[in-house]
Amino acid sequence: MSVRKMILGSTLGIAAAAALVAAYAVIPRRADLRAFDPAEMARLETAMWRDYYDRRYAALFYHLYESTRTQFGFSPLGSLQVALGAAGAARTFQPTRSRPEADAALPALVGYYRDLASAAPVAFDAHEAARLELDWWQARREAADPRDYGLTIARVTALTYGKSADDSGIRQFGIARAEAMAFRDARGEAITEADWAGIENRLGEAYRSLKASVGR
Repeated sequence: MSVRKMILGSTLGIAAAAALVAAYAVIPRRADLRAFDPAEMARLETAMWRDYYDRRYAALFYHLYESTRTQFGFSPLGSLQVALGAAGAARTFQPTRSRPEADAALPALVGYYRDLASAAPVAFDAHEAARLELDWWQARREAADPRDYGLTIARVTALTYGKSADDSGIRQFGIARAEAMAFRDARGEAITEADWAGIENRLGEAYRSLKASVGR
């Protein structure tokens, strides 16, 4: 075989492999927000909280990508889009100090919810979901009672899953998640590995409640 044919064959092989990789990344999949495993979601969310407070944005992006890819079944490209939106919103929000400043994170949150919408069981308003999300982020920062902003978490969760905000499992999820956040905030710089393990357990309970209400 001539060198020219060998080079041509190698080039075609590389091109074919690249095409397969590209196709794998973009082929639509049946993503579903209800398909998550509660224990794995709790593990990933705990990791994301740690990333956020340590300002490890690359790690935060990775865990967002992993959760979207493995728990909701998005394609690699779809997972990338969702993770970029969520990480961008978190990074924009973190240095803000007032509600008007925090509004800078709203466009990224709207994009995030638009991307998530393809995996939701019902259509929902991405702007409304983003505004509710940002509202509880700010309420938490303002030291609101966790039961209060937990109900806002329940509202945005109910919206994305097409459920009633009065659903007991949805309400329990929102409040339990907020209480886990409040515990983390109370511990602050003194937080320990045992505390993080406790947070993961609390989040596991929250996601089990959510799964019972929305699970397939």
